[in-house]
Amino acid sequence: MEIAVQSFNNKLNNHGLSLYVQSHGKDPMLAAAAAEKLIKENNVTVIIGLETWELAAPVAEIGTRARVPVLSFTAPSITLPLSALRWPFLAQMANNDSEQMTCIAAIIRSYGWKKVIAIYEDETYGGDSGKLAVLIEALQDIGSEIEHTLVLPPISSLSNTKEVMQEELMKLLSLESRVFVVLKASSVMTIHLFEEAKNMGFMGRDSAWLITDKITTYLDSFNTSIISSMAGVLGIKTYYTENSSEYESFYGQFKQVFRKKYEDEDNFEPGIYALKAYDAIQIITEAMEGMINTNISSKQLSEKILSSNFTGLSGEIQFERGMLSQNPTLRIVNVVGKKYKELDFWLPSFGFSRSLGNEETEHDGIGFSKNIGYVGNKSADFTGTVIWPDGSKLVPKGWAIPTNTKPMIIGVPARTAFEKFVKVDDGKHPGQKKYDGFCIELFYEVLTVLDYDLIYQFDPHNGTYDELVHKVYNKTYDAAVGDITILANRTNLVEFTQPYAATGLSMIVPVKPESSEWMFLKPFTAKMWLVTGSLLIYTMFIVWFLEHQSNPNFRGPWNNQIGTALWFTFSSIFFAHREKIYSNLTRVVVVVWLFVALILTSSYTASLTSMLTVQRLEPNVTDIESLKRSNVKIGCDGDSFVRTYLEDVLKFESYNIENVSSEYNYEGEFKSNHIAAAFLELPYGKVFLNRYCKKFTTTAPTYIFGGLGFVFQKGSPIARDFSRAILKLSEDGTLMSLEQKWFAPSPECSANVTEESKTNSLSINSFLGLFLISGATSTVCLLLFLAYSLKRYWHHELENNAGNLSLVDEGVLIKAMRVAKYIYNGKVCVQGEVSAAPRVPDIYEWSSPTWDYDRSSSHISMENLEVKSQAETEIGIQLQVHN
Repeated sequence: MEIAVQSFNNKLNNHGLSLYVQSHGKDPMLAAAAAEKLIKENNVTVIIGLETWELAAPVAEIGTRARVPVLSFTAPSITLPLSALRWPFLAQMANNDSEQMTCIAAIIRSYGWKKVIAIYEDETYGGDSGKLAVLIEALQDIGSEIEHTLVLPPISSLSNTKEVMQEELMKLLSLESRVFVVLKASSVMTIHLFEEAKNMGFMGRDSAWLITDKITTYLDSFNTSIISSMAGVLGIKTYYTENSSEYESFYGQFKQVFRKKYEDEDNFEPGIYALKAYDAIQIITEAMEGMINTNISSKQLSEKILSSNFTGLSGEIQFERGMLSQNPTLRIVNVVGKKYKELDFWLPSFGFSRSLGNEETEHDGIGFSKNIGYVGNKSADFTGTVIWPDGSKLVPKGWAIPTNTKPMIIGVPARTAFEKFVKVDDGKHPGQKKYDGFCIELFYEVLTVLDYDLIYQFDPHNGTYDELVHKVYNKTYDAAVGDITILANRTNLVEFTQPYAATGLSMIVPVKPESSEWMFLKPFTAKMWLVTGSLLIYTMFIVWFLEHQSNPNFRGPWNNQIGTALWFTFSSIFFAHREKIYSNLTRVVVVVWLFVALILTSSYTASLTSMLTVQRLEPNVTDIESLKRSNVKIGCDGDSFVRTYLEDVLKFESYNIENVSSEYNYEGEFKSNHIAAAFLELPYGKVFLNRYCKKFTTTAPTYIFGGLGFVFQKGSPIARDFSRAILKLSEDGTLMSLEQKWFAPSPECSANVTEESKTNSLSINSFLGLFLISGATSTVCLLLFLAYSLKRYWHHELENNAGNLSLVDEGVLIKAMRVAKYIYNGKVCVQGEVSAAPRVPDIYEWSSPTWDYDRSSSHISMENLEVKSQAETEIGIQLQVHN
């Protein structure tokens, strides 16, 4: 301020600035008293200073009453509503903390830390100026939370600061998080905090420290020994340019004055508050310039101050509603050794950036920041290379890894119904326990995947699963390993890993062998039987229609013709017969039919054989509603959530639900008819059926749940690592190998037919193409026969009935009857005329001596002789037509 006053007094012609300094001892009451003294005794025109809102608030109140403008270097963490109306003479050369806390939250998100510990020094009269509330909101937006808040007493109230600091830090040893965010503290408190934190091991490999700009400003005034105790700390710093001529001029004067007053200090860098003090004098000077009347009112001066608009050493100076209108650019700094280095930038509305372009470039487009320049290498995550408290570049885990002195306590369910999942036995020595089972072995496999050693200690839990979950919730256990079902209400209390097994609720019921006196009909479905019969009748009709003219076996009375056709078609399915076939078209139809018959008989035989040889079981109970209507008892594991689910969701009466404590007790409960059904979670049901597959089965719909998983406390980073490990074990096949090892079916069930492999009745879908081919072939042969017969009939009509006028006068019905009779008899009957029946066409005369269903050679010769004499006799018959 002295540099600024001297500099501006040399420029002012009509005015001069006088500087009065009053110490407030960082006490709000003393600050208010000092303000009143300056106003009354020194008759000051403007009050400048006040680094904390705790000091600025009472002074602003004094200034408003006295109508004296107040320029504070700070602002409340949360913008207060109507603050401009409440303190019209207050100009805040700062912004609220929302942007700074958003930046800190973004850093935490970049490293995946889920829990942090907030630390701040309590104000003289209590409170944190709202910084904690802003941080909590910023962390909630990224899915993280504050595990604990350490409130340090005001430094002025302590007589033995070191001892108190040790006691306070001891409270953090029992906490899991090792990410510390220091919101506010005095310079003296900051020195003690980091010295004791380093001595107590809080600046180790897994720890991360973040400080706000208030504490980062101390780095410019701390000596190297103090800075070295803060090595590895990440800080937020308000960015200001050091390349302007104004800054270089100020820096030279500041360095000269500082060395005269503090000869022993080697750190003479001006901080942000020094720059703000310089800009505050410039604000007042510019407000006074141009005013002819030296007796301007305080209100006019206040209005001129609030209307300031220039770029100062600390940044853009422009007020809106009593505070700076533009959020500042922030810089991330890293304390390294005895100094600090600057890393990435944080720009409002942009995020992190590695660099800034040309200064003083105004542009509102994407990639630019007003009065800052081009934003290069923008990123949503912080990517700067950090040297952490342990001196390495390896990112801290942010939580305390369990040690031998403080192992991770893991609860294991000791009262399980299915021992293949978790089994707790007494060890060789008294008090020692032995843990085994699928879940325990999976836990061991997960440990091999983790990139760190997890020191743990199992503790058996003799209680329900809900009680086990609550023990993790109330921090009795750090975690729980076992067959614990993921439920919605449990996720509100604890955090589950990725499920390692699917789960649901299934109903187990006894089975009985399936038997029926109509078993022989089951190889085919009813529709299949109907279509097969229809095709048989249709083929029979086609064979009869094609053969009855020329084949004497298909002639005679109607009942004989139908019987012969039916017998011929049906018997061809099972054996050869003696009936001779004359028509080539019939032969085509029969060949296709024989192929269909072969496929049908083979399929029927195979299906029936499978049904008779493979045991088919059917459940005694098929649905839940029948259980409730019959008011029978059911069984379940009383230690799990299933009993509550049966009562609350499925609406079973409590007195009808029996608790079954072991998987080996279910069989006895069923045999004694004590229970009619058992409700088990899906993994347990599979284990049970692997042992008793021939006695029980599952039925009714399966109610799906979230799966089985391990339990950790809310926000535990180990849960995330376990989930990643379980996914890896699932992908590389390890999880499946464990399941095959622990849940392999018993020998009698390993060869047992599952529900999916049971033989089902054959449906028409399997033979639809075959039926279409057979039906189409028969239809085409019928149409060919009709076409040829009609052609022959009309040819005969043209030759033998030319000039016969009586035929022309015949009606359509009579002509149709004549055609039908011709097709049926193979003869033409014309009234008053005798004509010989035409000779059977060549298509019917050809007879293959090899076409015979009887494989005996003697039968073949006899049959040929008989057919030949009959054919010759029939062809020699003359048709007699009487007038």
